[in-house]
Amino acid sequence: MDSMIIAAARALAGGDPLAALNRVALRDDAPALALRGIAMAQLGDLDRAKALLKSAARAFGPREAVARARCIVAEAEVALAARDLAWPVKALAAAGATLQAHGDRLNAAHAETLAIRRLLLIGRLDEAATLLAKQNAAALPPPLRATHELAAAGIAIRQLRTRAAREAFARAAEAAGQAGIPALIREIDDAAAVLQSPAARLIAGGAQRTLLPEEVETLFKTDTLVVDACRHVARCGERTVPLATRPILFSLLRTLAEAFPRDASREALLLHAFRARHADESHRARLRVEMGRLRAELAPLAAINATSAGFVLAPHGNRAVAVLAPPLDEPHADMLALFADGEAWSSSALAIALGASARTVQRALETLSAAGKVQPVGRGRARRWLTPTPGAFSTLLLLPGPLPGD
Repeated sequence: MDSMIIAAARALAGGDPLAALNRVALRDDAPALALRGIAMAQLGDLDRAKALLKSAARAFGPREAVARARCIVAEAEVALAARDLAWPVKALAAAGATLQAHGDRLNAAHAETLAIRRLLLIGRLDEAATLLAKQNAAALPPPLRATHELAAAGIAIRQLRTRAAREAFARAAEAAGQAGIPALIREIDDAAAVLQSPAARLIAGGAQRTLLPEEVETLFKTDTLVVDACRHVARCGERTVPLATRPILFSLLRTLAEAFPRDASREALLLHAFRARHADESHRARLRVEMGRLRAELAPLAAINATSAGFVLAPHGNRAVAVLAPPLDEPHADMLALFADGEAWSSSALAIALGASARTVQRALETLSAAGKVQPVGRGRARRWLTPTPGAFSTLLLLPGPLPGD
């Protein structure tokens, strides 16, 4: 490579895209196209970056397998930044294997880190942790080591291992400081703020207060019967009863838990579960049926007893009962949680991350847009959605992926 290409590459490695463009902006050879694509990605023009990287990959000849693989890895990074989760992951894996076979271990490690970050976004934490464990962080240069530790922190915080997350954030910040890249330092600082942001509301005994992630972790380690309205499960220690697919049963359980240790009236149960303000005998019959189903589901953790006024929750072992609710109770909170990172999402990427159908996601986006909580940018296949007020509160309990005991 000539001196201008080398200088541009060094500028990009140091996080200075403008200096890189000063050297290669008017060139159309393959290395220059690749560097221009990376520079445009650092400047935030992801569509232009993607087009340039595709052109660079085509411009490199069949004998330049390593250069083509590097372009594919860069294109994958742009796709991840654009939240294009449908980008072909097999191409990234093949590019990583090519780089590894030709001795480019650093870019091969970068490809693995991109795969880890994608798995983290869609909640496949076990697979992400397995890939992360294969990397030797000590052998990575500071920028890649910072990204590695940031991924480790993301996995730990999603699994509510707050001490491990704090230590990983500290290592990431140290590596980013050594790299001297302002954007990377800012990204780590923003990500670490989740540890100091309210993650949920605790409702117990008629009172409620906000909890930090560390306090949620402590709560899960007690023998309290927790009715988790973030994940729609009942949990006590390591035992869980999932009710995400049984919304009526979960609504009844939450009403019982919020009334504990008193009983919940039949009128309150009918209102919350069936939206029935004027109950008739058919509503009461349905309530008895659904309460019987809930009693059977909840048997490992608690009993449900009938009273003259309604029903009362009776946890085994006279345990305490608490409701863990999102910081704000609102429809489609899980989707808003994905927007909290401030990035623009496509509807297809949201469907992949949430494991929902495209039509379900579209309906939810239309509802949120009408309420002014998200807004579209672009048209057609280029349309992306974002929220006007990202990061208002921590949403880690609403993000995809299992919590301890799930």
